[in-house]
Amino acid sequence: MWDSLFSFTNGLAMVAWVLLLVFPRKPLTHSAILYLGVGLLCLIYTVCFALFVTGQVEPGGMAAAGRLDLTSIEGVRQFFLSDGGLVIGWTHYLAFDLFTGLWIARDADAKQFPRLVQAPFLLMTFLVGPVGLLAWLVLRKPAARRLGRG
Repeated sequence: MWDSLFSFTNGLAMVAWVLLLVFPRKPLTHSAILYLGVGLLCLIYTVCFALFVTGQVEPGGMAAAGRLDLTSIEGVRQFFLSDGGLVIGWTHYLAFDLFTGLWIARDADAKQFPRLVQAPFLLMTFLVGPVGLLAWLVLRKPAARRLGRG
């Protein structure tokens, strides 16, 4: 089950990122990325996390045994050592990185940055989320001011 879900969420995120990087930025494209991409990933995360922590999936696992502890490094390590925890955590990353990428794209479009300028920031966000966001936050205001765009 977890292997299939991992493949599905990766495929879903990949399609949404291709839409963001390649397709025209129209309201329908934005809605598809937000609701069919980010929203669906968030739904998958929420359902799987709830089932995992209540022991509905991986019965006898750490949640069912009362050992789920996300307040310590050891607890988080144990969570990610399970297939369920790994897929749930990965889905979390996919959803938030995609949401962040959509925000960067909308912000860059509003400031009239060309798609070629946006692409490296979006790719960094796709590959190493916070690095892409930090790079965009550092560049966006000074560059927009220099270009007279806000």
